[in-house]
Amino acid sequence: MTWTQRLATVLLAVALSSAAFAQDNNPPAPEPERNVAELRAQLDKIPATVKTNAGVRSLLAQINDIGAEVDKFVASRSGQLADLNARLGELGNPPAAGATEDPDITRQRATLTRQRNALDADVRLAKLLTIDAQQRGSDLLSQRRALFEAQLTERAASPLGAEFWSDLRVAWSDDTQRIRALASELKTSVAVARQPAHRTAVLGALVVALLVALLGNRLAEHGLARLAARFLPAGRLRRSLLVIAIVATNVLLVAAAAHWAFYVLDQHGVWGPQARKAMLAVVQSLIFIAFVVGLGRALLSAGRPSWRLPPMSEAVAVRLAPMPWLVALVAALVWAPAQINALVDASFAAVVATHVLTALSLTALTGIVLQRLRPLRAEAVTEDGTEKPAERPMWVGILLACVAVLMVAIWVLVAAGYVAMASFLASQLTWSGIVAAAFYVLFKFVDDVFMATVSSKSAFGQRLERSFGLASTTLDQSAVVLSGVARTALFFYMMVALITPLGTSPAEVFQRSGKVSSGLKIGEFQVVPGAIVSAIVVLLAGFVLLRVFKRWLENSYLPETALEPGMRSSITTLLGYVGTILVVAFAMSALGIGVNRIAWVASALSVGIGFGLQAIVQNFISGLILLAERPVKVGDWVVLGTAEGDVKRINVRATEIQLGDRSTLIVPNSEFITKTVRNMTLANAEGRVLIRLPMPLTTDAHRARDVMLAACGDHAKVLPSPEPSVMLDGIESGFLIFQLIAYVQSPRLAGGVRSDLLFTILDGLNSAQLPLAAYAAAPMPGPAPEPSTVPGPDPGPRTA
Repeated sequence: MTWTQRLATVLLAVALSSAAFAQDNNPPAPEPERNVAELRAQLDKIPATVKTNAGVRSLLAQINDIGAEVDKFVASRSGQLADLNARLGELGNPPAAGATEDPDITRQRATLTRQRNALDADVRLAKLLTIDAQQRGSDLLSQRRALFEAQLTERAASPLGAEFWSDLRVAWSDDTQRIRALASELKTSVAVARQPAHRTAVLGALVVALLVALLGNRLAEHGLARLAARFLPAGRLRRSLLVIAIVATNVLLVAAAAHWAFYVLDQHGVWGPQARKAMLAVVQSLIFIAFVVGLGRALLSAGRPSWRLPPMSEAVAVRLAPMPWLVALVAALVWAPAQINALVDASFAAVVATHVLTALSLTALTGIVLQRLRPLRAEAVTEDGTEKPAERPMWVGILLACVAVLMVAIWVLVAAGYVAMASFLASQLTWSGIVAAAFYVLFKFVDDVFMATVSSKSAFGQRLERSFGLASTTLDQSAVVLSGVARTALFFYMMVALITPLGTSPAEVFQRSGKVSSGLKIGEFQVVPGAIVSAIVVLLAGFVLLRVFKRWLENSYLPETALEPGMRSSITTLLGYVGTILVVAFAMSALGIGVNRIAWVASALSVGIGFGLQAIVQNFISGLILLAERPVKVGDWVVLGTAEGDVKRINVRATEIQLGDRSTLIVPNSEFITKTVRNMTLANAEGRVLIRLPMPLTTDAHRARDVMLAACGDHAKVLPSPEPSVMLDGIESGFLIFQLIAYVQSPRLAGGVRSDLLFTILDGLNSAQLPLAAYAAAPMPGPAPEPSTVPGPDPGPRTA
């Protein structure tokens, strides 16, 4: 074990032991469940109006807590209500007037009815409370939106004018007095921490937190790189997974160290009320810095070009290496004054100055980043590590132009006095860059995951190909589609994150996304992202199960039956159609499309079928008839018009026929229903071989017949039953016409067997000195003429 591994082990042990020591050995008992009346009273205490954005956020958190408690209340009572209804159902309805029953049953029914009514009333009141809480939250959100719009459009004194500086000078004394009060409280906190009773614990907590946050991050990064190189296969997935692991580890270590140090100091009574709020803001700022720095360092990977995700050279990565620290520090510094203003309740002039500082600082930061990115326009790195001149896409140029225009607009807004809007735009510009970098990594990661697991080039994809008989193109297309669906979902969350303010926590992002994912109404159609995902999952799972079922039928069950191959193919195809319809129906149900909407779609399709889809529907119905009645099945030898061949496959719209020259003829299914089709193998699969031989009148007919029958008996493919026969068909043009008929196992064998028999019969007739009749139009062969000895004229030179 090296010294770095030992040091990392010691740090981890110290952090875990300190965390265990910091935890309370006696956890608080769970709070008792409150009833509906208490929850209603708490909701009624929440004010209906609010004047600040922070107040809206606090009230929304309270409303969400009330909603969660109401949901738990309803969930806990729903089971009890169902049990009571079931017990009342077992007792039956009360007897009719004049009828009697056991008094115990009557008494028990009355007791259960009272309990059921009371419980049902509580559940109904709780559901009504949920609706009221949602309405109150919607009202608060509307108020926050109105406050936000009013703040953005509010105009203050321009920093270019004397009024701005005059207001700052007037408010300076009051603001500095408030800040001195906060500073005095912080000094008191430091004095408490330096007391002998707290000094050792406070100093130890700070030292351990710094070691974990700084040295622990460095060791964890090197350890993750070595683990990835050792256990993960080389490829894009290893790079993107390492980036995510480094960022997550950095954030977790810094968050654990900061929260643990704050908790230890808080336990020793270091913080005052205002100082505690300020330090909580510092902790959040440290976590934000850790995220930005970790993300930037992981993306740039200075010194490790093989681990770098963006296509850039090592020189550019080294040039951009300080940028993550600069972005994190500037963002944290412009965020800190806003937190201090909220803590000390600073004056309006201080708030305006903070907006000006935020707008100018963030636009200056954006300009520095763009200046540092200029080398990217001149060079880039290819996949094999070589540098070449970069061709900047058009969208990059448009984006940079938009950023430049936005920066100029921010400066104009600051000069005009619309400092709140300028500060908001500058903050969102910086936040958009951070979000874009984070989701760039996630986009790469999901694409690499599916390409490394589902594509035909991956080991898992090859196993899928062997197990389910999937084609390589199908796996590659599935990988692309799954990657597209995952990136679409990530794009949705990116849009939600982009519209949130700078420094928003992941919990708030998911809370906003949850509100959006609950449904988006477009006209009369409700678009629910969760339902879309469910429908996609149902489709994928359904088609995979259908594929497995069809494969089991084809390879395991149907071969054990007495069905012929054509019937097996027909059954598998029909069940595949039925399964496809069921899977699509289940997916539409998961999407929230009911039977009435399906009927509406069917009626609309019927109109389309009446005009333009007649041929398609006709071929589809004809295909079903072919599979059901089976006048033509897979494996048959059919003759359709001038085409002749084997039926290879019956599809939804057309049937594939393999011709004698190995080409494939695609025939619409309706052709087999509306036209005359000759099926050579429908009733009897045997083939007939017919040979007609003309022979002279002087031929010994009995010897000729024996030669022909002997040839048939010697051929292995000629069936003994029905036995071959030779008939003297008659006399034509002075020749005896012999007709040989033999049978083979399949009509496909008839041509080859006929050729073999002709060769054998001709050899046998020659051996028996039984000549065949000469063709009437062909002259009998005679002796070749001798060459002439008479000299002729010189023909002259020949030309080619």
